Amino acid sequence: MSRRRKGRDVNGILVIDKPQGVTSNGILQQVKRLYGAAKAGHTGALDPLATGVLPLCFGEATKFSQLMLDSDKAYITTARLGIRTETGDSEGAVVAEHAVPEQLDEATLEPILDRFRGDIQQVPSMYSALKHKGRPLYEYAREGIEVERPARPVTIYELTLLAVRDNEIDLAVKCTKGTYIRSLVEDIGEALGCGAHVIALRRTLAAGFTLEDCHPVDQLEAMRARDESLDGLLVAPDAALTMFPQLELQGASLVSLLNGQPVRIPGHSLVGPVRLYGEGRFVGLGESFAEGEGVNIVPRRLVKSS
Repeated sequence: MSRRRKGRDVNGILVIDKPQGVTSNGILQQVKRLYGAAKAGHTGALDPLATGVLPLCFGEATKFSQLMLDSDKAYITTARLGIRTETGDSEGAVVAEHAVPEQLDEATLEPILDRFRGDIQQVPSMYSALKHKGRPLYEYAREGIEVERPARPVTIYELTLLAVRDNEIDLAVKCTKGTYIRSLVEDIGEALGCGAHVIALRRTLAAGFTLEDCHPVDQLEAMRARDESLDGLLVAPDAALTMFPQLELQGASLVSLLNGQPVRIPGHSLVGPVRLYGEGRFVGLGESFAEGEGVNIVPRRLVKSS
């Protein structure tokens, strides 16, 4: 006999404005409890120091978590210059201090920042969650073990200087998945010759969602205290897939696809991932391949009807 899952079926995406000082998993478990949900997951962890956009997936939406994790991200960060720390942020012990350049202005900083725009190679922090032999790097770091990390290609689409103070700079960053803002700030500090670390980090974009889409956790707690339903705060799973074109299916084609079978659609030229709809609802994500005068649609992630 299969074990019955605890919790109710909840399907959709909730975008949380993660507060500082808690882990992403801690927020996930708190919100999962508030919803009484059977199944939930997040789409990429934020450090406890960080705040901002954290999409949480429930039920059928978890089928698209990896796609959301692979999406571009955007951040606003404050870097403190002249101090390097173990972790690359203010939660780590200070390991070195150097004088900050006397002339610290846009004219000085822009040529440095320009080195980090576009396609770059980045060495992940030892305090990242990347795995080595099945263990996250931060576990090795806490044991004083240094693991060799090859540089990885990332793309910095935008790197904007927002403000300059005595020993701090504010930056806006838009980047590909896998970019470590702590490592970026540390590298900028090295290029300036004084070192740097992150003292504030706020994610402003993830999986196409922005801060305007976010709900604070205390809002959810207050609603539950008033015995109000939280389900109205959820958005549909396809809200995170709007970067892909959509295709409506009907009749035998829809039936075949829902049974997991590829279907041929004449007269279409869409190639690649495609959102699939039928009978007025989102039915899943497929992949389209050109064939003759049409395409073959192969189902990749189908969702159950509610």
